[in-house]
Order: sequence, then structure tokens, then C-alpha cells
Amino acid sequence: MNSALVTAFLAAASVYAQDARQIIEEVQRRQHSISQRYEGTLEVIGTEHLIATKRWVFERIGSFGNSKAMLRFTAPAEVKGVGLLIVNHPDRASDQWMWRPAIGRDQRIALQDRSTRFFGTDFSFEDLEERDVNQFDFKLLGEENGAWKIESRPRKSSQYTHSYLWVKKDNYALVKLEAYNKNGLARAIDYRDFELVKGIWTPRTTEVLDVKRKSRTILKYDKLEYNLSLKDGDFTLQALRRES
Repeated sequence: MNSALVTAFLAAASVYAQDARQIIEEVQRRQHSISQRYEGTLEVIGTEHLIATKRWVFERIGSFGNSKAMLRFTAPAEVKGVGLLIVNHPDRASDQWMWRPAIGRDQRIALQDRSTRFFGTDFSFEDLEERDVNQFDFKLLGEENGAWKIESRPRKSSQYTHSYLWVKKDNYALVKLEAYNKNGLARAIDYRDFELVKGIWTPRTTEVLDVKRKSRTILKYDKLEYNLSLKDGDFTLQALRRES
């Protein structure tokens, strides 16, 4: 290949990479809100097709990747009051603490434990954090069924080696994610039943498949609101320890 062709190829590759980053930046821009709250119903479907139903309340405050979130189980009785505080950072993995009323203390989630399941669901602790676009390298792989397919590789510590994301071209909504580790596909997440809420295309249903366990969790969002008057004081260890 002559030098002119090499230069042209590298220039095209650079534009392609930049396009992928610009797409994800636009996804985050359109998803921006100063706060969020919803009540979620989770159905955990195990290998024997047994269904366990849980409910939690989720609240979030802050800008994308530099935010705080609190979720707390409200049902069933055996998990009621269990909470998770997540403090997201734009340049590194989040800090996380879990509160268990049964033992009356909070537990810091170590970085090496982020790949474990969160309290019987198919979300890992890492899946529940929020990472900024600058924590990844992106590559545009092509288009499928009206969506861009983008490869994402983390720059910081992660259980995943890479992920594939599908972003709808018409509204920049993330509709599917496949996360891979060193053994292959680890989790597949589908986002569906989209609704425009205060100008934000929002999935009312998220389905997570744990490939190794062959278990699924279906999360449905109720009473979802954006841009509420939440306070920083609601996202502290002291607030986490307050049982509701």
C-alpha cells in the first residue's frame, strides 16, 4: 500500500473513531437531567423458570458520570430496607456502599467484588454505576436495523474487556448492550418500551440476561420523573443508614 493510501486510510479510521465518540456524547447529552427518580419492579427468572419479584426505589442527582445514586428495596419483606449508595466519578470507578438492616451496618463494596450479582438480581454492582464517555474508547462498527453498532473498551478497571452498543439513529436511544469478559459474552441488556418523558426518550423496561447463570432480570419503571428537587444530603452514608 503506498503512502497516499495509508494516509487516506488512517484519516478515514480517525473520522470513524471520532464519529463513534460523537454519537455517545450525543446519547449522554440527550439523556441529561439534574435528577431522576423511579419505582422499579424486578422479576428475576432463574434456570428453573422460578420467578422472584422485588421492588426498589431509585434516585439520582448530578451530571452524567459525576453523580450520586441511591436505591433501596421496598419489597419483599426479607430484602426491605436493603440499600445501595453509588458515588460516580468522571475519571475512575464509582464508590459504593450497601446497607443491610439485618446486620445494622453498611459495607463498602470492594473494586474486586463489582462483578458479583447485586442482591439476587442479574445486575452486577458495576452494571449499576454510571460512567462518563471519557472512560472508554469507541469504534463505530456499522449499522444494523436502524441503529449504529459501536464497540466500547474501558480505559479503567472493569470486569468487562469490551462491549457492543446499539444506538437508534433517529433518537440516539441506547436499545441494546452486550458486555464481554475474557470468557466471552457475559451479559446482554435490552432496553425497550420507550416513552418520551420531559424530552428524554426513556425505556420503561430493561431486561438483563446473565449468560453464565442463564438467569434474567426484567426491570419495569413506574412513576418515573426527571428534574426533581433532590438534595445532596439524601445521598450520604447517613441517609443510606436511614431505613425506610
